[in-house]
Amino acid sequence: MIYIGIDVAKDKHDCFITNSDGEIFCRVFSIHNNRQGFDSLYQKIESICEDLSKVRVGLEATGHYSYNLLGYLLDKGLTTFVINPLHTSLYRKSLSLRKMKTDKVDAHTIATMLMSDVNLKSYSDTSHHNEELKSLTRYRFDKVKQRAKLKGSISRLVTILFPELEKLVSSLHLGTIYDLFYEFPSAQAIAHAHLTKLTNLLSKSSKGKFNKDTAFILKEAAKTSIGSNMPAKSLELRHTIKLIHELTSEIEEIELAIKSIMDEINSPILSIPGISYRMGAMILAEIGDFTRFNSPDKILAYSGLSPSTYQSGQLESSYSRMEKRGSRYLRYALFNATKFVCYWDPVFAAYLAKKRSEGKHYNVAVSHAAKKLIRIIFHLEKTGQLYNKVT
Repeated sequence: MIYIGIDVAKDKHDCFITNSDGEIFCRVFSIHNNRQGFDSLYQKIESICEDLSKVRVGLEATGHYSYNLLGYLLDKGLTTFVINPLHTSLYRKSLSLRKMKTDKVDAHTIATMLMSDVNLKSYSDTSHHNEELKSLTRYRFDKVKQRAKLKGSISRLVTILFPELEKLVSSLHLGTIYDLFYEFPSAQAIAHAHLTKLTNLLSKSSKGKFNKDTAFILKEAAKTSIGSNMPAKSLELRHTIKLIHELTSEIEEIELAIKSIMDEINSPILSIPGISYRMGAMILAEIGDFTRFNSPDKILAYSGLSPSTYQSGQLESSYSRMEKRGSRYLRYALFNATKFVCYWDPVFAAYLAKKRSEGKHYNVAVSHAAKKLIRIIFHLEKTGQLYNKVT
C-alpha cells in the first residue's frame, strides 16, 4: 500500500509519500495550489504505483483550502481520508514529547496515521457533493444570526424613540411595525402623522388586522411619549429595517435552494414530527455520509454532545459536562430540533417529562432527548424507514 500525507495551506500543499513497509518514496515536497500543482502530484503518484486502488491519501480538514484538492483527488478515483486536525495534533504528540509543529512534520504525521490504521473512514464522493448542502445551511445560519442581531438593534432604538409602543403591540418585530417605523421613525413623527394616512398604512401592511382604532391608539400614545426626538437614531432605525428586509429576502432565497436539495434527497429524517427541512438539512449536511459512522455514539461524539469523562485512580468525576467539540452547527441543529420534536411528538414529550421529573434542568433533559433523537436518525438513515414505522 502507498500512503500519502498532505498538509494543506492557502498557496501550497506539503506532501509526503511512503509505503506500508516504511520505505520513503518522496520526502516532503511542495505543490502549488493550482491545476499544475495538482497534476504534478497525480503524475508522481502514477509513476510510483499504477494500481490506484492501493493508494491512500490523507489530508487535514482545513475548510475551504482543502476543498478543491479534495475534489480533484476524488475525481481521479483516489481513496481519500479527511482527518480532524485535533486527531492529527494528538497523534503527533503521542509520537514525541518534543514540541514540534511544521507543515513538513504534519505531512509526515498524516501519512503515518494512515499506515497505523487508526480506524479512519475514507471520504466518499457523497460526502464531497454534500458540501453544497452544508455550504447553504451554514450560509443561512450566518444570515439568520445577522438578522437576529439587527432585531436587537430595533428593540434598542424603539426604547429610545417610542418606548411605550412595546406595551401596545404583541411584538416589535412584526412586518406592520417595521413598515410603520420606516415611514414614521419616531414617536414625534407618528404623533404628527395624518390619522387617515396612518390608518391606511397599518391596514394595508397588516392585511386588515390593524384598523382606525389601532391607528388612533398609537397616535395618542405617541403624543404623550417620553421618546427622544433624535434624527440620527431615526435614520439608524430606518436603515436597520431596510437591512432586515434585505436579509429576509436573502434567507428566503437560500431556503428555496435548500428545499430543492432536500426534495431530491428525500430523507426519512423529515418524517420525524418537529423536524423541518431547514433543521433536517443542517443535520444531514453536518453529518454527511452516514457510512462514516459505525454507531450513533460516534455521531454523538462528532457533534460534541457526548459527556466528558474524568477518572484517575479512585477519583471519578460525578458531574460530567458535554465535550462541546466537533461541529457546533450540528450541535446547534440537533439541540434545537430536539426541542421541536419534544413538543410535537408524544414519545419524546413523555421522555422529556420523565427526565424533568428526575430533577434535571430543562437543557440537560433536552440533551438527553437529543441523544435519543440521534439514535433514531441513525436508524432511519441506515434502514430508509420512516419514523412512524419505527415507533
